[in-house]
Amino acid sequence: MKKACVFVALLLVLFLSVFGVQSQLSTDFYSSSCPNVLKVVRREVFKALQTEMRMGASLLRLHFHDCFVNGCDGSILLDGSDSEKLAAPNLNSARGFDVVDTIKTAVENECNGTVSCADILAIAARDSVVLSGGNSWKVLLGRRDGLIANQSGANSGLPSPFDSINTIITKFNNVGLNVTDVVSLSGGHTIGRARCVLFSNRLFNFSGTGAPDSTMDTDMVADLQKLCPQNGDGNVTTALDRNSTDAFDNHYFKNLLNNKGLLSSDQGLFSSADGVAATKSLVESYSSDSSLFMTDFINSMIKMGNISPLTGSNGEIRKNCRVVN
Repeated sequence: MKKACVFVALLLVLFLSVFGVQSQLSTDFYSSSCPNVLKVVRREVFKALQTEMRMGASLLRLHFHDCFVNGCDGSILLDGSDSEKLAAPNLNSARGFDVVDTIKTAVENECNGTVSCADILAIAARDSVVLSGGNSWKVLLGRRDGLIANQSGANSGLPSPFDSINTIITKFNNVGLNVTDVVSLSGGHTIGRARCVLFSNRLFNFSGTGAPDSTMDTDMVADLQKLCPQNGDGNVTTALDRNSTDAFDNHYFKNLLNNKGLLSSDQGLFSSADGVAATKSLVESYSSDSSLFMTDFINSMIKMGNISPLTGSNGEIRKNCRVVN
C-alpha cells in the first residue's frame, strides 16, 4: 500500500512539474514589468513592413525555425561557428535578423533587461500575420533565451521543401505537432517568397523524368522556366502564393487545388500519395473555409510557441539577441 501511495505521489509531482512549465507562459507576463512591450514591437514590425512587405513572412519564419530547434529559445538568432543561421535550411535563406536587432533595441529602451529575444520573435510573428491581413491572437509570453545554438539540430530537424509529406509529418511529430499543424502552418506560405534553388528541380528534369513536375500547372511552369533558367541565378525569388503575394488569406490552399503550389512540399500536401492519404482533405477544407484555416493556424501557432520553452531560472534574458550575455 505504501509503495502504491509513493508511486501515485510521484506521478502527481511529475504531472504538476510538466503542467507548471506550460502554465508559466501567460498572455500578461509583462503586464507589470514591461506594459508597453506589445505596442513597441507592433510599431517596429509595422515600420519594417512599410519598408519591405516581404519582411512579415521572414519574421514569421524566424519564429518557426527557432521553435523547431531547441524549442522556442531564440537560438536561431545567435551568431558563431555553430550558429543555426549557417545550417542548410537557413543559410542565405533565413532573414530579418537586422529587424529583430532593431526591435530588441527599441524594447530595451522601453524596459532594460526584461523581455527575451524568444518572446520578441513570438510577438513579431503574430504582428506580421496581423499586419498582412490575418487574424490576431493573444501571444503566450515568458520564454527565456537559450545559451547555445544547435546547427546540427537545424540541419536534421527543420522541414525541407524537398522532404516527402510523411517525412515532414514525422518532423512535426518529433516536436509535438500533428497533421493539422502541418497543413495549417504550411498556410503561412500565403505570404513571402522563395528562391529558384528551392523549386527549380520541378521545372526541367523532375526526378530524372526529363520533363517538368506533372503536378505543376503548365502556364506556371513556363513562367518559372523564364524566371529560373537552367544554370541561372538560384537566388532569384518569386511569390510562394501565386497571384496573392502579400495577403494573409486562404488563397495558398486554392492554388494547391489548381496545381499552383510553388514548392514540392506545398503541392505535395494535395497531390502526392502521402498527401492524398494524410493532408488532402484539410487542404480542401481550408481552401473553401477561410475562418477554419485562420482558427487552426492560430491554434497551431500557439502550440508551436509552446515547444520546450525555457522558463523560471533557465536560460537568460539576452541583452543582444546575437550573443549570450
